[in-house]
Amino acid sequence: MEAQSAECLESLMHAYGTDIKRFCTLQLRDAALAEDATQDVFVKAWKALGTFRNESSEKTWLIRIALNTCRDYQRTGWFRFMDRRVTPEDLPEVSVDFSFEDGTVAGEIASLPSRLKAVILLRYYEGMSLRETADALNVSIATVKRRQEKANQILRRNLKGWYEDEE
Repeated sequence: MEAQSAECLESLMHAYGTDIKRFCTLQLRDAALAEDATQDVFVKAWKALGTFRNESSEKTWLIRIALNTCRDYQRTGWFRFMDRRVTPEDLPEVSVDFSFEDGTVAGEIASLPSRLKAVILLRYYEGMSLRETADALNVSIATVKRRQEKANQILRRNLKGWYEDEE
């Protein structure tokens, strides 16, 4: 049994490790803290392997654990006093090309309120569907849509003029 759970954990880490680390990095805005959070996520997942009921995808389950782990980190007293600026170089590789030289978009996303930021990261950065995002956040699809629209409005307003061609 122990060997099976170790193999399962190794499989999860191989399949989703980069995604979880990237998600934690963007949530916590600190690469070193995200490394710790990623390890905590997989330790928690390993301990809870027996309770996984396959009602969602493995990735959705792990993202939910990661979100709760990041929230736990953000609740600590010293978290508020850390310098949490993340540069694009601090992020793990992504499967989608987000090649913005100055980090403006990443900075604006990172500055969103946590509820809105989580939706944007899951929908656009992780490529999750509305249903998967709703499951990961434990909210309704309508709530995901509202949060996504609100975040998009904020990003459009804050990035106005940034993406337009200068001629």
